[in-house]
Amino acid sequence: MVNYYDDVLSNLQFKKFVIGELLFSEYTCPLEDDSFAIWTHMDYLVHVVSGKKVWHTARGSWPTESGQTLFFKKGAASVQQFFDEDFCLLVFFVPDSFVRGIVQEFAADLKGNLPPADKQSSAIRVNNDVALTAFVQSMLAYFSGAEEPSEPLLRLKLKELIIGVLLSERNPALSSYFQSVANSEAPEVAEIMEANFRYNLSLEEFAAMCHRSLTSFKRDFRKNYDETPGRWLLKKRLDYSATLLHNRDANISQVGYDSGFEDLSHFSRVFKQRFGMSPANFRKDSSASSS
Repeated sequence: MVNYYDDVLSNLQFKKFVIGELLFSEYTCPLEDDSFAIWTHMDYLVHVVSGKKVWHTARGSWPTESGQTLFFKKGAASVQQFFDEDFCLLVFFVPDSFVRGIVQEFAADLKGNLPPADKQSSAIRVNNDVALTAFVQSMLAYFSGAEEPSEPLLRLKLKELIIGVLLSERNPALSSYFQSVANSEAPEVAEIMEANFRYNLSLEEFAAMCHRSLTSFKRDFRKNYDETPGRWLLKKRLDYSATLLHNRDANISQVGYDSGFEDLSHFSRVFKQRFGMSPANFRKDSSASSS
């Protein structure tokens, strides 16, 4: 699983503008695989210029076609590609610190009747409005031009988009999320873990998504769960795999993979240690007891 931010940043095929942590990119060259897995420590906005993709997260699937825009929260996903038409995507990585500064600057102008931020959703569909249209058109012009825009101008364009979201009535869910980001110094450990435990990520990668060092991540994790991340992840993944074995017809290796295990023999061994039988026998037992 690759870090999407790092991959876009280092890929020479992608047109991009970089300002500190801010990353603006356009790419029209799809990968050869039908799907690929990504994770990122930063929120990002995608706008599909042409073609289509589907982002699959642990909490739902998000199809996106030409003209549509999605905002993805930091975390992991698998991206499904289609090759029946040319694909062009704009992607903008948005640091929490950038959002936080804008929300604080315009706090007095913000409306107070927004719904609470939805912590169960991995993405937010963005409704088109004047600010979004102007931003996309500007960025397309910059990417197609021979002269690179100045850093202050790029910062201003992204700032205008975020201000538009905050003050418009068209995107209350995204406005609420931006304000929740501004009200905390770092992402909630529990929110990140519950949304991403099914992915085979390292503790260092979970810590990066939580915007913490590995040491502070482990400390804050124990405050939330009163156990180590490794033990919690193992139990959480095994419990989830047991649920899949109860309710799905997928083969055993697919269940293991979907639960965060890439090694089938390891999955079978730790499953038997936890439940006293192999995944295959557990499924047979479940089927017999429910019939």
